[in-house]
Amino acid sequence: MSADPLPPLRDVIARHGLDARKSLGQHFLFDLNLTGRIARAAGDLSIGTVIEIGPGPGGLTRALLDAGARQVIAIERDDRAIAIQNEIAEAYPGRLEILAADAMAVDAATLGEAPRKIVANLPYNISTVLLLAWLRRAAEFERFVLMFQKEVVDRLAAAPRSSHYGRLSVITQWLCEVRPLFNVDRRAFTPPPTVTSTVVEIVPRPQPLAPARFQTLERVTAAAFGQRRKMLRSSLKQLGNAEALLAVAGISGTARAEEIPVEGFCALARAVDNMAL
Repeated sequence: MSADPLPPLRDVIARHGLDARKSLGQHFLFDLNLTGRIARAAGDLSIGTVIEIGPGPGGLTRALLDAGARQVIAIERDDRAIAIQNEIAEAYPGRLEILAADAMAVDAATLGEAPRKIVANLPYNISTVLLLAWLRRAAEFERFVLMFQKEVVDRLAAAPRSSHYGRLSVITQWLCEVRPLFNVDRRAFTPPPTVTSTVVEIVPRPQPLAPARFQTLERVTAAAFGQRRKMLRSSLKQLGNAEALLAVAGISGTARAEEIPVEGFCALARAVDNMAL
């Protein structure tokens, strides 16, 4: 049973005039069953720090605190929502810190005490950019429980030889285990987005699947999937001697990007770096 001492979200939103703004990618989630389910998916919140991005009216913030979060740091750029977050902070003394900032400009890996978890209903217009930035510092996080468009989660979890397999699949799975948890119907939001959403758990691996440099792996996957219908001996020409790179990595030149497992792309990235020496 919830111990949330605050008024209903719709009342709070009406009082603060918090209409969802398209420019901020805002879609508000009012269903307490759903926010509670997301909070519980993050596991034990009694240690370390939970970081939330774009909390808006605070439905998920309240669920995280109600689920026992020791410390929540909420990153919010909308002044109207910050006023609401301040009210939540008063109701849960010492447990909620509000950071008035653009999440794109914040190094979340330095916030609060470890272990760090990011739990958020992400603004869809910046969701993948944020994830890639966090993955660069994946070792600083224990877990991500995030809501994306279903199409993005399909890409995160995709296996080779599937239509959704691409750059995001390779880089995310190289560093993390990916587990889609549940879908959220568009009608659960105000205003409803045009697509179904999915909550996904992303857990950093103790070690990457294979050795590679992040920047080089990004270059290799950008070249390969930028022309995914072409054979790799053609799509990788922009990286140098494609035939030599493929030979070193032990990959057929007639293969296409979607056929190559994560470890294969890591081998290509190492080949690129070695040939540059």
